[in-house]
Amino acid sequence: MDLPAQIIDERAGGCLCGAVRFRARLTHHIFGACHCEMCRRWTGSALLAISVPTGNVTWQGEGSIARYQSSDWAERAHCRRCGSALFYRVTSDGPGAGDIELPVGAFDNADGLVFDSEIYIDLKPDSYAFAGDRARMTRAQTYEHFGISVEGDLT
Repeated sequence: MDLPAQIIDERAGGCLCGAVRFRARLTHHIFGACHCEMCRRWTGSALLAISVPTGNVTWQGEGSIARYQSSDWAERAHCRRCGSALFYRVTSDGPGAGDIELPVGAFDNADGLVFDSEIYIDLKPDSYAFAGDRARMTRAQTYEHFGISVEGDLT
């Protein structure tokens, strides 16, 4: 039996207009970037997000959260009032199930978080690049890492 990960930090955040607020109990400080087409369209750039167990996030203003089933296995949420991206969550069984991806920019204080990976790096536009050394996976490597079939898509 797996023991729950230890809580090492608690952070608050929310949307642009303040209609939605959250508290996240973090088990790590590591976040990554996703360059897939859906994340880029949803955020206007790469999604910079930290994985948090779904049960470690509490919400205020849940009536202002709009959910969009963006694929057969995942949903994205935004504030109904201001449109701020709030989370990405896998809705089916398999890799990523049980976690919620919270945008780093939605936190009141993102200091001390560590940028350590990028996925779908081969889909990143050539108009920007993040400096520094970190793990970078192509679409094919991302599929393999998360056990996604070639017909599927992680987004």
